[in-house]
Amino acid sequence: QVQLVESGGGLVQAGGSLRLSCAASGGTFSTYAMGWFRQAPGKEREFVSVKGRGGGTTYYADSVKDRFTISRDIAGNTVFLQMNSLKPEDTAVYYCAASVWAGTPIRGDRYAYWGQGTQVTVSS
Repeated sequence: QVQLVESGGGLVQAGGSLRLSCAASGGTFSTYAMGWFRQAPGKEREFVSVKGRGGGTTYYADSVKDRFTISRDIAGNTVFLQMNSLKPEDTAVYYCAASVWAGTPIRGDRYAYWGQGTQVTVSS
């Protein structure tokens, strides 16, 4: 059974950093694209970043480009999201997701597996 478990969220002041982790189990995740999404209160879920299958191409939402970095460990079973220069508008529940689609999928409906989410709160 595929499981994704996020960790690393918390409360941080604007300008600070956090590193989210997503531990994957129950599958061969080197063959999955791994993505991060977020959902703020009262807003729709939005794409944040993705790393393609086999540790390939990365892609970022414009709102986080040059501030966030996605990476994955060699085995491909853990994916990280390093978040720097955090802003209050980054406050959201962050979700890790796995997709069998090739390339860098940015649509949520292309992800079959989701974690439970981790809260990130950025104070001004």
